[in-house]
Amino acid sequence: MMPNLLVVCLGNYCRSPFAQLALARRGGPHMAVRSAGLIGKWQDQPAHSAMVNAARRLGYDLTAHRAQQISLDMLEWADKVLAMDASVLATPPGRLRSEEREQTAPLPRRPGRARPDGPGRRRVPRMRCAH
Repeated sequence: MMPNLLVVCLGNYCRSPFAQLALARRGGPHMAVRSAGLIGKWQDQPAHSAMVNAARRLGYDLTAHRAQQISLDMLEWADKVLAMDASVLATPPGRLRSEEREQTAPLPRRPGRARPDGPGRRRVPRMRCAH
């Protein structure tokens, strides 16, 4: 059976769209990957232009991406929910049934690499986020 992975960040506008493409490429036809954000602020908006450009330089195309807010349907679809940082991981469990909580796991990160989504945050080059 092909695993279904849901990648979640704050807005589904920088990190999780890129992670979706990278994981889908790495998993190939053996994995289905979707992405979502905790908040709907960027609902139906394209990925941040800086992330689109960074992804392009790494061989990924984010131009078709449109942000989506996490939904119960997405959570039911997912076999695993991958959080882009600890704060995201701390948020969804309140929305999850107990058996779903056991299936959540943070993405591994290197120290100093957590980066909140969105404008108004300290600017961190998107290429660093993409590596």
